[in-house]
Amino acid sequence: MANFDIFDTIEELRRTGDAFCVATVLRTADATSAKAGGKAAITRDGQILGHLGGACVQRAVRVSAQDALSSGAPQMIRIKPSDKVVSMTDPDGVQTFKSGCPSGGTVDLLVEPYQHAPRLVIFGGSPIASALADHAALAGFRVCVTETDGAHAQFEPDSVGDLGLEARDFVVVASQGRGDAVALEAALNTPARRVSMVASRRKADTLIDKLVANGLDPARAGQLKSPAGLDIHAIDPHEIALSILAEVVMWRNTDKTREVSEDEKLA
Repeated sequence: MANFDIFDTIEELRRTGDAFCVATVLRTADATSAKAGGKAAITRDGQILGHLGGACVQRAVRVSAQDALSSGAPQMIRIKPSDKVVSMTDPDGVQTFKSGCPSGGTVDLLVEPYQHAPRLVIFGGSPIASALADHAALAGFRVCVTETDGAHAQFEPDSVGDLGLEARDFVVVASQGRGDAVALEAALNTPARRVSMVASRRKADTLIDKLVANGLDPARAGQLKSPAGLDIHAIDPHEIALSILAEVVMWRNTDKTREVSEDEKLA
């Protein structure tokens, strides 16, 4: 690990990588190879980039990192000798892990998740699509558009699967008469939990009926929101784009609150 710099590694992961965690050694007691202040990045697939200690610490950190990435919340954990563990949560509320390492040391760590901003994927090159892309970028979303003037990332409808979308991402079909069926089918075949379409309910229902007849899962079809956006009596493309973005922000914050609430129930 010559010339290894954890902060350079973190910055590289932020720019190019998937979601990851940063683990920091807060405190150690007795003999341990971990030292207070030590840091490492833990990738989604469990790679530990940096030094935190021996195998027992690494196993616990990998488990905690997966939990932190799932919940989106930081975790404080403690690894200590098996004979000193009375319960899996210490009196101070810290989650504990048993260590069988011969060193017999105790290590406290903070595991913090880092997730990139959610994506907003937009099908279409309509004025509404362009306005939505601009507004969403200002709101901090990672924007991908099928037709763009170069200001945003571009993708082809048939390659949307290559974007690596997750359930927490958002998809809006704003093709408005140009390849609506193809765009809608591609959108509903992504793992994004929230998909909406700029169209009347009647038009959307007609397209959905055809897609279901061709094999689309009816349950997934029923998740489509159309017309897209909150009812703010929007008229021009920018107002309509704002109504759509407002709905996406509402979904994002509602989903985040629900995930935290579910994690508290499981705790």
